[in-house]
Amino acid sequence: MIQIAERLQNVEEYYFSKKLREVRLLKSQGKPIINLGVGSPDLDPPEAVLNALVETFEEDTVHKYQSYQGIPELREAIAAFYKSKFSVAVSAHTEVLPLMGSKEGILHISLAFLNVGDEVLIPNPGYPTYQSVTNLVGAIPVLYDLNEASNWCPDLIALEKRG
Repeated sequence: MIQIAERLQNVEEYYFSKKLREVRLLKSQGKPIINLGVGSPDLDPPEAVLNALVETFEEDTVHKYQSYQGIPELREAIAAFYKSKFSVAVSAHTEVLPLMGSKEGILHISLAFLNVGDEVLIPNPGYPTYQSVTNLVGAIPVLYDLNEASNWCPDLIALEKRG
């Protein structure tokens, strides 16, 4: 029998996986559910988007692996978005990396920069993936509270005192 990796001993079932199972159970019991959990679109894409996807299938390179960095036009659009919405200038060539989702990015950056035993500051409430990935890579989660009184911002002085 193949043994699972030791690192999985500290990893629990993903929070949203449990919640979605609970939602399915409630729905099966006829309960009215408004799901505000995972940000999955509940509306069909605009027809123009669907047509653009269909047209893309006719391109010669559609069946090949894509660039690991995303196409330049996408990276440039992301950089322009950050500039216009947040007044933050980023280089589309060296500071933008499109991903399949946030979990992929959180895992990769954690694998690149965290060692076993490193401490990781994690906001509470926060995205459950922060703690899951911290546990997966063998680092130590250090939770700090966010609250309405501080406008949901971290108390940097309190964090510094934790030392």
